[in-house]
Amino acid sequence: MVQGTAKLEGILIETQELHQRVAKIGRDIARDYHGKSPFLVAVLAGAAVFHADLVRQIDLNIEVDFVAVSSYRNSTKSTGNIELTKGLESNISGLDVILVEDIVDTGLTMSYLLQVFRRFNPASLKTCALLSKPSCHEVEVPLDYLGFEIPNKFVVGYGLDYRQQYRNLPFIATLKTVDK
Repeated sequence: MVQGTAKLEGILIETQELHQRVAKIGRDIARDYHGKSPFLVAVLAGAAVFHADLVRQIDLNIEVDFVAVSSYRNSTKSTGNIELTKGLESNISGLDVILVEDIVDTGLTMSYLLQVFRRFNPASLKTCALLSKPSCHEVEVPLDYLGFEIPNKFVVGYGLDYRQQYRNLPFIATLKTVDK
């Protein structure tokens, strides 16, 4: 048993269902970018697991990079103040970029990153999120590739964390109690 799983309320998305959906998203990207080499940018640290599984499902030549932002500061709710803590290491000008995120809550982080990336003049810019909480969206952002819509519950696992714990769970789960 994974340390700390006593706080888990229940499994929201099973491991097999995650793997099937990630494989489908990978096939969709391969179909949509046939003959191209998409550049997938993961938002660390939450999207790292999803991104790693996703790139293995795309049967194309791809490139990858990573960015990191901060908006939660060890809380369960976004502060709304988004700070880029690790920028791109690659020049994305003229490239077909796909921004890969773990979860879209308010949409503020995705909106912020799209604004930042557009300044670099990519040939195209699409989004991919494993999870979305439509009831929490404060700004609407395009979700070109989406794994699952989920209810407004705090989730962990498959890269998502609570105070840096639970990232290694192979499924998506909700927590019993979460301090605000």
